[in-house]
Amino acid sequence: MKKNFAYSADFDEVTEKLFREAVYLGEGNNGVVYELPNRKAIKIFLKKKVCNDEGSILAKTNGSKYFPRLYKRGNLYVIRDLVDGKRLDKYIRQNGLSEKLIKNIYELLLEFKKLKFKKLDVRCKDVYVSDSEKLMIIDPKKAYSRNVDYPRHLMKGLYKVGVLDEFLTEIRKINLKKATLWELKFLRYCENENTHI
Repeated sequence: MKKNFAYSADFDEVTEKLFREAVYLGEGNNGVVYELPNRKAIKIFLKKKVCNDEGSILAKTNGSKYFPRLYKRGNLYVIRDLVDGKRLDKYIRQNGLSEKLIKNIYELLLEFKKLKFKKLDVRCKDVYVSDSEKLMIIDPKKAYSRNVDYPRHLMKGLYKVGVLDEFLTEIRKINLKKATLWELKFLRYCENENTHI
C-alpha cells in the first residue's frame, strides 16, 4: 500500500481547467496519475528532481513509438499521452509469452540503445502491453544517468513470472551472442545477490 501524500503543483490556467475534469488512475512511489480529457494523463510528482528526470527523458524520446508523447512540463508535473494496456508481468500471467511479444521486447531494448540510453533495462511494471502486444513505457527513470548494459530488472521480473527460460530460448534464435551474454551476466548477478534461479 502506498503512503498518503499531499500533492501540490502550480498549474497554469489551461492545465487547471483540464485538471478539473481529471479522473484518478493510481499512485506510485514518486507521484500520482490522473486521466485528463482527450486521452492524456497528468502525473504529479513529490520531488522536482524526479519530475525533471522523467520529463527530460520523455522530451528526448518524443517520437518513439515506445514512449508516451510529452505535451507539457511543470516543476512538479508532466502531461503526456494516456497509456493503455496491462503491465507486462500481469499480461504474461493472463496471456502467456508469445514469440511476437518476445520479439517486441527485444526491439524495445534495441530502441533504448538507439535513444542512447545508458540504462538498457526496464522493470516489468513499467512496460504496458496492448491487446495487439504493442509495448509502451511508463515511469522512465535514470535512462541517461544509470549504467546498466543488459536487461537485469526485466529478466528478474520474467523469472518471477516463470518465463525467463522461454524468453531466453527465443532471444537465442534472434541473437545468440546477446542472449548468451545476458544469461551470463544475469547468473553472475544472481550469485552476487544469493538469488537461486
